[in-house]
Amino acid sequence: MKAIGYTDRGPISTETAVVQFETDKPRPSPNDLLVEVRGISVNPVDVKVRANRQPPDGEPHILGFDAAGIVKEAGATTTRFKPGDEVFYAGDVTRPGTNAQFHAVDERIVGRKPSSLGFAEAAAMPLTSITAWEILFDSFGLNDGEGTGDSLLVIGGAGGVGSILIQLAKKLAGLTVIATASRPDTRAWVEKMGADHVVNHRNPLDEEMRALGIAPRYVAALTQTDKHFAAIVELIKPRGHIAMIDDPQDLDIAAIKFKALSFSWEFMFARSMFQTEDMDVQHQLLNRVADLLDDGTLIPTVNMHGGEMGVASLRSALELQESGTAIGKTILDGFSPA
Repeated sequence: MKAIGYTDRGPISTETAVVQFETDKPRPSPNDLLVEVRGISVNPVDVKVRANRQPPDGEPHILGFDAAGIVKEAGATTTRFKPGDEVFYAGDVTRPGTNAQFHAVDERIVGRKPSSLGFAEAAAMPLTSITAWEILFDSFGLNDGEGTGDSLLVIGGAGGVGSILIQLAKKLAGLTVIATASRPDTRAWVEKMGADHVVNHRNPLDEEMRALGIAPRYVAALTQTDKHFAAIVELIKPRGHIAMIDDPQDLDIAAIKFKALSFSWEFMFARSMFQTEDMDVQHQLLNRVADLLDDGTLIPTVNMHGGEMGVASLRSALELQESGTAIGKTILDGFSPA
């Protein structure tokens, strides 16, 4: 089968950063589905893995996590899907990626593809939706409607996670949402996603929030947490909760003591990485996200369609992701069916 991967770490512009090659079709384990990949999207984790994981000599590593496609085979112990079903999912960081014609994935982290979306458009949603869902309902411990009267600050609201987090926080949790954005196009985007207020993260966020007159109970720090941490501690309500997804190198965690704040790290691959007993919750939440997309409660977060997957198109999508200027999600169609 065709696949795209990388053989050496380094700048995305280097020849070895994106290479197409032929490899064997995966063989699904008893819990797996073999999926013909019809659409993919790129995420910051693609950039992080390529920067930090050097493949063995002569063995390209296939990147890619988000995918949507058609089940071609179902493992012996699978019960949730059958061949011919259309699915979407965010993959497993410990296994080969989705930038290929076929991909094997544990069915417990797979949901039904939203019927109202094409494959590439659907592939924009899984990883970010799982991340946002786990922030709201696992980290913050909210249930549907429980956020009414409270507010959430989303730092980096125009990114992929921010785009769907704004929607889920408003539509399901009932929170008032303040999103950060610094450019006219990112401000317009977070307003399209439904943010109630927009503040500029190029300015001190505690001053921005003070001018707005809101002290949020919840903060989702999606980017540059180390830069904003002192301001977050200053602006959040006592006994509030901070959740983050990025990788700051030095945080003064003791600073949260006097407000009795809670702090958590969200990593949506934890369940699949450690084969937790509750892995199936990702299957369930993806099915609910599909329902919410199909009934119009949620809107897609695609902002860029890069065409069919190939070396040039995937390189362009990764370059945009690495630039730090991407808005929403960038998607690609899968390889043309054989």
